[in-house]
Amino acid sequence: MPDTRRPNIVLILSDDHAAHAMSCYGSQVNETPSLDRIATEGVRFDRAGCTNALCAPSRASILTGTHSHRNGMMTLTTPFDSTQPTFPALIQAAGYRTALFGKWHLGHGAGHDPDGFDEWQILDGQGEYDDPELISPAGRTQHPGYVTDVLTDLALEWLDQQGGTQPWLLLLWHKAPHRRWFPGPHEQHLYTDVTFPEPSTLFDDYEGRADAAGEAAIRVGRDLDELDVKTTIPAFDTADERTSWFYQRYLRDYLRCVAGIDRTTGRLLDYLDATEQSDDTLVTYASDQGFFLGDHGWFDKRFMYSDSMRIPLVMRYPAEIPPGTVSTDFALNLDLAQTFLDFAGIEAPDRMQGRSLRPLCRGEHTPWRTHVYYRYWEHLKAGVGAHVGVRTERYALIHYYGEALGVTGSIDEPRHPEWELFDLESDPLELRSCYHDPAYTQVRDELTELLVSTIHETHDTPPPSLHHLAHAS
Repeated sequence: MPDTRRPNIVLILSDDHAAHAMSCYGSQVNETPSLDRIATEGVRFDRAGCTNALCAPSRASILTGTHSHRNGMMTLTTPFDSTQPTFPALIQAAGYRTALFGKWHLGHGAGHDPDGFDEWQILDGQGEYDDPELISPAGRTQHPGYVTDVLTDLALEWLDQQGGTQPWLLLLWHKAPHRRWFPGPHEQHLYTDVTFPEPSTLFDDYEGRADAAGEAAIRVGRDLDELDVKTTIPAFDTADERTSWFYQRYLRDYLRCVAGIDRTTGRLLDYLDATEQSDDTLVTYASDQGFFLGDHGWFDKRFMYSDSMRIPLVMRYPAEIPPGTVSTDFALNLDLAQTFLDFAGIEAPDRMQGRSLRPLCRGEHTPWRTHVYYRYWEHLKAGVGAHVGVRTERYALIHYYGEALGVTGSIDEPRHPEWELFDLESDPLELRSCYHDPAYTQVRDELTELLVSTIHETHDTPPPSLHHLAHAS
């Protein structure tokens, strides 16, 4: 049964943390004991994902509970309209004390700064790893130290100031492990003598898929540089040797950054224990999107492929969530707003497009979505073409529509429309499109119809390449 108390709420959000770099999700390269603790003592969502794998759009969806086309944050460039309803503003209005510390990345100034917070201190844009400058209503202040520690210190100081008479909401939004992966002093020594296993798709040749895969400018061996690996690049006899060399070095620093988040998450959990607030606090850890860890030979995100779209999502609330719960239902980043409102006893606005995850947290079997909708708008940035698609338990259909559509932040260079269809049962690594395989004609047609209907259901606008199908439906 739902608990009738209003819990304190913590959302720890990282940047670009791949689910397969968390040990509770089966990581082969690192361990995350503090993050695993949240999952062990609460719920782990095994099919959690984002609806647009870019930092700013995902954060806007988390705040508003809406898709990018509804909240207006389609790319990294357009400032966020913070006057629209967000879950922090609604929770603050219901009597919670609220605070935000960390990466905002949604624009600055009137109408763009955080709204709905009693206190906020945010990084300027992407921010710096060392001695970060933070913006607050009082101005700009540089804080000595490593960014993950600085933000955690500020969060704990704020919690110390809460008197216990009001429930509180804390958003601790980390910069790490975003490129260019500068680890903190506590983690510099980690993995020094480790050789990481290479993913089976590190040397992907991109054959059998849309041209969009081969055109992406996010290849480990070609598109990383000296700033990413912090050393001089030697000469190599082969392109594969270069790829392997870059993979080991960027992954080492990436995982060191993840270890910093895990360590400071442990500090926060220990603080809640020491102050006897653990039983009264809903703790959530998630990433804004996933990340390619050499998968398909890539770093970065953007694509609807599983390693990019999938996010880690774990939640703990001892008063209601049974320990060790695992959900295999589709959860989305835009579900978090309605989830937090539900736990706080607040009715969600009709404009929100997600669902409260609360029944799944309790392990209940309830009718749930059978597919998810994805749209990437930032055409040809990092060489990744704009695309739209749907994902079911077994299949993923992706349409690269080849146009910028006048969206700010996109590159106005048309490409021929393309399609990909993956059978995730026989091809879980998404290596071979079966879109043109006659054996999949019926599946292709059914999923195309599902895509068009989902565009309408989410009140999105179909790209021109789908107009004939949209009108036919």
